[in-house]
Amino acid sequence: MPANRSPFRRGAALVAVLPLLALAACGYGSQAKSDTRNAVPVGKKTDGLDSVRIGYFGNLTHATPLVANNQGFFQKELGGTRATYQVFNAGPSEIEALNSGSVDIGWIGPSPAVNGYTRSEGRNLRIIGGSASGGVKLVVNPDRVKSAADVKGKRIATPQLGNTQDVAFLHWISEQGWKVDAESGRGDVSVVRSDNKVLPGAFASGSVDGAWVPEPTASKLVADGGKVLLDETSLWPDQQFVITNIVVSQTFLAEHPEAVEAVLRASVKANEWINAHPDEAKRAANAQLEQDSGKALPAEVLDPAWESIRITDDPLAATLDTQASHAVDAGLLENPRLDGIYDLRLLNKVLKQDAKPAVGDAGLGTD
Repeated sequence: MPANRSPFRRGAALVAVLPLLALAACGYGSQAKSDTRNAVPVGKKTDGLDSVRIGYFGNLTHATPLVANNQGFFQKELGGTRATYQVFNAGPSEIEALNSGSVDIGWIGPSPAVNGYTRSEGRNLRIIGGSASGGVKLVVNPDRVKSAADVKGKRIATPQLGNTQDVAFLHWISEQGWKVDAESGRGDVSVVRSDNKVLPGAFASGSVDGAWVPEPTASKLVADGGKVLLDETSLWPDQQFVITNIVVSQTFLAEHPEAVEAVLRASVKANEWINAHPDEAKRAANAQLEQDSGKALPAEVLDPAWESIRITDDPLAATLDTQASHAVDAGLLENPRLDGIYDLRLLNKVLKQDAKPAVGDAGLGTD
């Protein structure tokens, strides 16, 4: 199996460590949370396992596991094997859990997946499916920023150094012809790495002029008076890019393929149900958010956030490769080799059984 032997730059190593203390994407809890509340396991155990441990973030870009948990899709497919859950606030902590064996399968953003794969020289995980596209916006204070040109000289927040949105914003800055030091965030634009949990307060106080953030934080800022200056989907071919992947420990994949297939089958069925019943699915996702964090999203945040996210089985592999190249251009990653990061064989098996078209790995799959 090809492996990445290219070292990270010093700053990229910090990217993998510092976010353990911060939120990635936009989880609303303060700690990773274990949850075993679920339907009672019924039937034969899958692969002889007592349980399968599933990780995800408490935000709407992880709608698939939120809905699949709430509606019992995972438990139904796993039969007598109990589905248990761990809710995370940051990608690095989920990667750490995957590496330690405390999580078997997880939903996660592209940057932590790439970081986890490259830092382990291609040994710790595989991306086995897609989950969501879109749901990222540049929201600004309309009194201070009226056009893209006005972003120059302003203080714009991203969730954390080197996360998916941070890389996207740094790339957009470069496309404008402006200069910013990626690690310090200083330059023609001041990039402020700010925990999404506290960002609305920073925005309201005026300490930042805007933010490049995922949902539902973007819609929260709009509800608080912000204006969407740019939707990241407008920057991508076909207006789609990966925001959430499904990853699995390589050890678990090798030892328990039936369990992995069962989880993927649940994911595909959940995605089909979400797309067929969007309003009901939105309520289910919000109900699970409330169960996981103790706080549901209000309608003025939930509704526009939900509309901006596209649920899909396709991992949109070519866009992940592009995102990695953007991290290289920003100086946060050094020439990663992503060969072998995808293993979509089980997903395509499930899709074929459902008479759905296969998805591709952009040449980055296993042999």
